[in-house]
Amino acid sequence: MTRPLLRDLYAALAASLLITAAALAGRHVQHAHHTLFVKWPPVLATWDPHVGPGTPAALLVAAAVVAYGPALAAGLPWRALLATAWATATAWIVSLALVDGWQRGVAGRLTTRHEYLQVVDRFDDIPATLRDFTHHILLESPDNWPAHVAGHPPAAPLTFVLLDRLGLRGGGWAGVWCIAVGATACVAVLVAVRALAGESLARRAAPFLVLAPAAVWMGTSADAYFAAVAAWAVASLALAVSGRSAWWAAAAGLLFGLTCYLSYGLTLVALIGAAVLLLGRRRVRERPVLLLPLLAGLAVVPTAFTLAGFDWWEAYRLLVTRYHQGVGGIRPYGYWVWANLACTVLITGLATAPGLRRTGAVLLRRRAEAPGHVRLAVLVSAALLAVLVADLSGMSKAETERIWLPFAVWLLPACAFLTRPRVWLAAQAVLALLLNHLLLTGW
Repeated sequence: MTRPLLRDLYAALAASLLITAAALAGRHVQHAHHTLFVKWPPVLATWDPHVGPGTPAALLVAAAVVAYGPALAAGLPWRALLATAWATATAWIVSLALVDGWQRGVAGRLTTRHEYLQVVDRFDDIPATLRDFTHHILLESPDNWPAHVAGHPPAAPLTFVLLDRLGLRGGGWAGVWCIAVGATACVAVLVAVRALAGESLARRAAPFLVLAPAAVWMGTSADAYFAAVAAWAVASLALAVSGRSAWWAAAAGLLFGLTCYLSYGLTLVALIGAAVLLLGRRRVRERPVLLLPLLAGLAVVPTAFTLAGFDWWEAYRLLVTRYHQGVGGIRPYGYWVWANLACTVLITGLATAPGLRRTGAVLLRRRAEAPGHVRLAVLVSAALLAVLVADLSGMSKAETERIWLPFAVWLLPACAFLTRPRVWLAAQAVLALLLNHLLLTGW
């Protein structure tokens, strides 16, 4: 066994021990103090070994990707690869969701008392609701918003209101929307990696993006939809700085603005965007006019919501108060500040730990590495920095296996540095299948 492979195994073992420690310590804290508010720490889930109609399909998709994924990723024409990645990621998410059945796994997810579909009828007059939005964030407010609505800017619930207006009503259509759009996140990441670091690395990352354990939480969660919007914002910016296209720059700005009005925490995607600008700085200097459509696009969504009467900063201030009024103010920071990272291991898989180890090694010896490898390492490191900032903020205590999906998809490309991809893909698949068949996840 080579020394790099042995170090990879040590990294995976360390990640496994982190999960084990978070589970054991979490059970102790919850039993002794009842302050975690999760039944199966560190994830929000209950112990429920089960199989379902999606089990055969999930096993088939996992086996196919492990057996043929690396070869297909290396040999397919680029556009065919992108289409195949989206279709396979969709099949993986859907099959895992259907392990719980259609109603419990898809249609019912976004209809619970905390979710967005509970407030669709309150948006009959959209302008008036936006003007009044901040008046219902605090717990003591009259008709206070459900937790997920209060915890996000109005573009999040407004998405499902617009689906309802288009006739796509109910949890089934909302779930299909989140899955279909969320699965495109892997395509966006591939596009960005190719533009910034080269096609070879993008192809090597593709199977890991498709078979990510994050799929357990992407079906069905609005955060999967948020992850896709954020990913396409970064991908559009990567295309802008690599091809010097004003149209892609404008699209990037528009999507970044929308991202910030889908989730307050996704303002941290700006760190990944900053890494893209850093990597494309030469071409930006050659054509600085690209910054104009970027900034113009960035202003569109904030301007529209501000003119409609929604104050983002005031809403965020009230959200912080609401967060501490609820379980967020009770959950112990000293546990979650490191247990959140165990949740990140669960959604990115054990393969990402050695991938991140190799990412650090590339940065340490960057002068001896291929330029594409260094550029990918910078991009992944920016995503890791975003996770750490979110973690230290204390505004994400628990449920980060869902909330941090938009950051997790940018950690997965680190797996492109790994040797023996089929072995690591098998580890990813086994983890996802165990999680989905042993636990009933919720949010």
